[in-house]
Amino acid sequence: MAQKAPVTKNQEFEAEVVDLTYQGMGVVKIDDYPIFVVDAIPGEIVRVGVTKVQKSFAFGRVIKRLQESADRNPNADQKALTTGIAPLANLTYEAQLKFKQNQIKQLFNKVHVDVEVAETLGMENPTQYRNKAQVPVREIKGQLETGFYRRNSHIMVPIEDYYIQDPEIDKALVVIRNILRKYHIAAYNETAHSGDIRTLMVRRGYYSHEMMVVLVTRRAKLPATEMIVDEIHAALPEVKSIIQNVNPDRTNVIMGSKNKTLWGSDYITDTLFDKTFEIGPTSFYQVNPQTTEVLYKLATEKAHLQGTESVIDAYSGIGTISLTVADKAKSVIGVEIIEGAVADAKQNAKLNGIKNVTFELGMAEEKMVEWREADLKPDVIFVDPPRKGLTPELIDAATGMEPATIVYISCNPATLARDTVQILANGFHIDGPVQPIDQFPQTTHIESITVFKKN
Repeated sequence: MAQKAPVTKNQEFEAEVVDLTYQGMGVVKIDDYPIFVVDAIPGEIVRVGVTKVQKSFAFGRVIKRLQESADRNPNADQKALTTGIAPLANLTYEAQLKFKQNQIKQLFNKVHVDVEVAETLGMENPTQYRNKAQVPVREIKGQLETGFYRRNSHIMVPIEDYYIQDPEIDKALVVIRNILRKYHIAAYNETAHSGDIRTLMVRRGYYSHEMMVVLVTRRAKLPATEMIVDEIHAALPEVKSIIQNVNPDRTNVIMGSKNKTLWGSDYITDTLFDKTFEIGPTSFYQVNPQTTEVLYKLATEKAHLQGTESVIDAYSGIGTISLTVADKAKSVIGVEIIEGAVADAKQNAKLNGIKNVTFELGMAEEKMVEWREADLKPDVIFVDPPRKGLTPELIDAATGMEPATIVYISCNPATLARDTVQILANGFHIDGPVQPIDQFPQTTHIESITVFKKN
């Protein structure tokens, strides 16, 4: 017989918060049945109202906080919390750093790998760091608004201060929103699949202060384009590029495949370790350049490059890691699946006069197998995969090339822990502690570096 949930919708009860999920929700339990509660911190006693009941868990909200945690941030930005822009904003920053360190420890414990996890490296100012914004445009009460969706919903909350974004980007979004209002541009309606503007994207170089504006539209024709473009670059002197991206599909994918430069350059530039990078509308470029420098510097140091090594950079993107390590290695080969990113990487190598790096187009998983079969013998392999982690085939190929060192830069500790089991089984060991770096303060995302050495 199916077990019945011990709570019902709208039921209220008092409980102690015993844990925090990887999504930053507090956990309370009734008979080992978990209820996930927004804005509840371990150690707090809360009165919970049940909002949704499922077979093995439920969701709830805090009706009243009866006892607060010492880890609570009293100045939490409520809009950032309710929209999920900053789901950890209710924790003090010190508590956020400990939470991330503990998440990695727990995930390694689950796969029975004994490893030391260093303290999370944090930021001096853990707000206003993002160099890229992608915000939906919708009509609310008859007016075009920009903002963000309330957590687990499609209800948009109008926002002007995004808390974790570069304040110059926030100001630019308000300016652009007001120009669109002035010309009565219709905001996108998801239900009817109508309207003109779907999303605004703004990128800003942390060092260069060059700004790119991308107007994501439902169709190729945007009313009053010329006037809108003239007003944007007149009002925002940092803007060097205004691009229209067309996304005609009924989809929650933000951008379409077509870009058209309406004014200025096709890209903006920024620097990383004194190297210049060209960044286009769809380029993958780390959103927190301040900690990216810390991340790549550490990854390079941990590889102990002496200038004589051949290096593979799997998932090379626009070449940020490849070009960072190039002057410390004999040769670097990067592989990347996105054609535009490979073109960007080649251009960035040329831009910086770097001649010992080559970039190949293809799936990292397939290329690594191909290179292993061709008996390629790199000394060091860097892997920086997406959240889904590495495939078993890539791990077998990478370890089968018998490099002295594999440097694994991870953005998802769950897949890192899973992949570690196979890497260790293939004749490697973890060298030194796993190092978490807070690349995305106020959020639940965790970046880390793990070094594997051949046994």
